[in-house]
Amino acid sequence: MTAKLSGNLIKVFVYGTLKRGEPNHHWLTRPENGHSRFVCEAQTVQKFPLVIGTRYNIPFLLNKPGAGHNICGEVYEVDDTMFANLDVLEDYPNYYDREIQQVKSKDNVSIDCWLYLIKEFPEQLLLKRHLESYHNAETQPYCERSERLPDVKAKEDMAY
Repeated sequence: MTAKLSGNLIKVFVYGTLKRGEPNHHWLTRPENGHSRFVCEAQTVQKFPLVIGTRYNIPFLLNKPGAGHNICGEVYEVDDTMFANLDVLEDYPNYYDREIQQVKSKDNVSIDCWLYLIKEFPEQLLLKRHLESYHNAETQPYCERSERLPDVKAKEDMAY
């Protein structure tokens, strides 16, 4: 499987705060972060649990294939600069991990994309409500990174 395209563009599947209309979408639209282009709406082929965790209401895609739902999100083509900046936002590889997964567009086209997920997580996160799609307006409001307490380690706060 490859998520790279000609011209060094990489396909990334976003399912949370990076989607259009969500709090971190600006990361994908700032030219100083690199190039990104919306490709399509899509859904994961594999089911995953998507939950809201921590006191900051962060959407987590948990690496528990087969549990949860086929997750709705968006596919973007990004350049190496944008991909590196997304790694910074997601604190890869310290917090989130990433892997290539297959998604299907609304017209049933299969696309291999990078997606960010949590591989090591407290089991109690699996007890939270599993979402099919993240919408900040429908959940507790997401807390921007700049507004979070600096002394709280994200992994320690994950199951809050």
